[in-house]
Amino acid sequence: MSWIDIGHIDDVPLRGARMVKTPVGCIAVFRTAPEEIFAASNSCPHKGGPLSEGIVHGQKVTCPLHNWVFDLNTGQAQGADEGQIDVYPVRLDGGRILLDGASVGLRRAS
Repeated sequence: MSWIDIGHIDDVPLRGARMVKTPVGCIAVFRTAPEEIFAASNSCPHKGGPLSEGIVHGQKVTCPLHNWVFDLNTGQAQGADEGQIDVYPVRLDGGRILLDGASVGLRRAS
């Protein structure tokens, strides 16, 4: 994997998100716990809602437009909703957030 440093964990509020612009589109970086980070497409497949502005709860995010809930581990919509968002490998190293650049380059984020 080709890891890209995209910032410090403290740049993302606890149970919040930040958006990262990439050559293939925008990716949302979610902080679900003090030392837990996820990365996924920033765009909801339903109506294109900005997921980085959604509600982060547990390891899920709720779209701010129409309340679709996505599992940040798999990208799968929860409940009766059908849909999926892309998720990207991300890890922490000394408080720095590292996103897998090769994975981002393989698909369109939004």
